[in-house]
Amino acid sequence: MFMIQGVVAIVGRANVGKSTIFNRIVGERVSIVEDIPGVTRDRIYANASWLTRDFRLIDTGGIELEDASFTEQIKMQAEIAIEEADVILFVVNGREGITREDAFVARMLQKSKKPIVLAVNKIDDQVYKDNIYDFYNLGVGDPIAVSGSHGIGIGDILDQIIHLMPESEDHREEDEIRFSIIGRPNVGKSSLTNALLGEERVIVSDIEGTTRDAIDTAFEKDGQKYRVIDTAGMRKKGKVYENIEKYSILRALSAVEKSDVVLVVIDGERGVVEQDKHVAGNAHEAGRGVILVVNKWDLVQKDGKTMQKMEKELREQFKYLDYAPIVFTSAKEKKRIDLLFPLIQEVYANNRKRVTTSVLNDVLIDAQAMNPTTTFNGGRLKIYYVNQVSVCPPTFVLFTNDPMYLHFSYKRYLENRLREAFGFEGTPIHIIARKRD
Repeated sequence: MFMIQGVVAIVGRANVGKSTIFNRIVGERVSIVEDIPGVTRDRIYANASWLTRDFRLIDTGGIELEDASFTEQIKMQAEIAIEEADVILFVVNGREGITREDAFVARMLQKSKKPIVLAVNKIDDQVYKDNIYDFYNLGVGDPIAVSGSHGIGIGDILDQIIHLMPESEDHREEDEIRFSIIGRPNVGKSSLTNALLGEERVIVSDIEGTTRDAIDTAFEKDGQKYRVIDTAGMRKKGKVYENIEKYSILRALSAVEKSDVVLVVIDGERGVVEQDKHVAGNAHEAGRGVILVVNKWDLVQKDGKTMQKMEKELREQFKYLDYAPIVFTSAKEKKRIDLLFPLIQEVYANNRKRVTTSVLNDVLIDAQAMNPTTTFNGGRLKIYYVNQVSVCPPTFVLFTNDPMYLHFSYKRYLENRLREAFGFEGTPIHIIARKRD
């Protein structure tokens, strides 16, 4: 599992090779997630690593702004990078020299005071090597010659990125449960946050995020310490945020990474839309505890079967979240809010649950007796024993004669048996098959 320790944004005018460099850095390190219907992903960001440091890479070239002029689009993309990134990778075209747009972006980046790495791209021939010196005139630091298409200089820019990356700090208190409230715009996240904090909130500390102007609010309720991982940046006004719905997903990613439990908020009036799947998929893939919160339930015209129908729709739309509890709330009227805290505690505990090896193997033996393995990929699976290797999420290793013989459906069957035996409500669980030595 990735432990994100920073955010890097790639900025530059069109056709300088931003996406090529993005793909080159990410390489084979793209997070491969379960191929389950309903988990949707956006290729404007990916996880990458270099020198034991994991970071999130944003390709601003992948952010398309409708109804924006060329200059305005560049400006907005740069604003996104400035707002979100710990380090900015500024890409220019070494064959064309400094353009008016390059100078425009450079001035914006200078004002940001963010660390900048200047990559002079398309230097794949010695003929163009001397061209890089002209780029000192941009005033954003030493230019580094690279070729995204050939991989030349990529290691040099990554070294510089890691060097400039700020040291991450963890302000976690003992026995503190961290949760975030995420969802697409206007589903009532702010109202829900305020409803959970209430009038009698005890603010222990306000910690400013290093780059995101977000404040995580610590409080205590019924003797339990909590921290709301704030996504205030998603609520900022301005054209850049109103035009780019995708941007809220990038915001949510940072909150998910810092959370133990994620409350995915869905608009009860509108029902499930595509962006809800993006948001929920992020929490699932990160291995965090998940609670589905259907908000604005007071505005829904209801009969005796409305809630049942909505729950059925959610299970259909979020097949990969069949473990997540569903709560129907009205943040505005503070209805059913009291159900969330016990659930947060339960999901938090389940995400950290450990099961002894002997009990695990008893369940495995019973499961195989009830439903023996069948032939798959030219052989029959034999499972010798199972062991839990980690938590957050609970992860189990099956020691087998050959992992190739494990069919997806049988893996799913074993997961269901584990859930029946030990609960695990609200948390994903991972099952890995390995060949016994």
